[in-house]
Amino acid sequence: MADTPRVIGVLTAGGDCPGLNAVIRAVTTRASSVNDAEVVGILNGWEGLMEGDTMPLDRDAVRGILTRGGTILGTSRMDPYVHGEGYKSVENTIRRNGIEALIVIGGDGTLRSALALAKEGLPVVGVPKTIDNDINGTDITFGFDTAVQIATDAIDRLASTAEAHNRVIVVEVMGRTKGWIAAYAGIAGGADSILIPERPYDLDEVAGIIRARHRHGKSYSIVVVAEGVEPPAGVEVELKKDAFGFARLGGVGYAIADHIETLTGFETRVSVLGHIQRGGSPTAFDRVLATRLGVAAADYALEGRTGVMAAVRSMEILPIPMEEACAEIRGVTPDIYDTAATFFS
Repeated sequence: MADTPRVIGVLTAGGDCPGLNAVIRAVTTRASSVNDAEVVGILNGWEGLMEGDTMPLDRDAVRGILTRGGTILGTSRMDPYVHGEGYKSVENTIRRNGIEALIVIGGDGTLRSALALAKEGLPVVGVPKTIDNDINGTDITFGFDTAVQIATDAIDRLASTAEAHNRVIVVEVMGRTKGWIAAYAGIAGGADSILIPERPYDLDEVAGIIRARHRHGKSYSIVVVAEGVEPPAGVEVELKKDAFGFARLGGVGYAIADHIETLTGFETRVSVLGHIQRGGSPTAFDRVLATRLGVAAADYALEGRTGVMAAVRSMEILPIPMEEACAEIRGVTPDIYDTAATFFS
């Protein structure tokens, strides 16, 4: 590999996320227009790298995509180590396109695969992407702010209808293993209880909070639930799998709502926000953050600083070792949950 790569590949993998196009735009513009490098877009994530589906990217190709949700490159949940043979699965595409460094935009699973490829000798730079905000080594991930804003807007709307009908509403948000969206949106939306995977919960306590609100003149309540929390004891929630064999979460809110209604006697409804949290235009914060991360990732790749992830530390963008980013999944810190719990009464 050359010391200063002139051909850079870029791919987006895993779940889509507001801000992906902003990163693609930033990488392409920084690398091609500013540094006169060639940028190769990999279509449909790891699947495209395995099957050889690519497209050239230049300044004209990325004009006007800053505000768009989704990803112009497409994505998938195919993985070279789950559905292939690691580097051997992508080597032909790398060699045929002359790719000297690969910028991988993804969440924890995608970055772990990128790290494995780096260990096999592929120069890789990671960009942390996930609405779940659970990547280690970075203060925040792009997409999270947008998802929280969408969830908060939904909670605001649901609170007004809950109050009108004297109902309890359980709002299920995304959060496979960590509850960042639930915690932040719950705080911002004034939720009366927040259930996250990191903390055990007691539905008797939740029911007590709701009954107490009713005794003090509040005839409605909002309970925010992360999709990855364990269902109530003795209840099984059927989990389906996607086309690549990964579990599809969603639906635990219904089991929790049934128990709340039984324990309180109050009519309880469920709203599962699902993929609406992933879609649409990114917030201004996420557009700026994604742009900064993309510019930094392009610089790292061109400088030969691979095996790193562009991370946010006190709002400064810094390269950190991929090993650190993949060491663990970052959960909601106790101070955040304790702040939320202040209002559970």
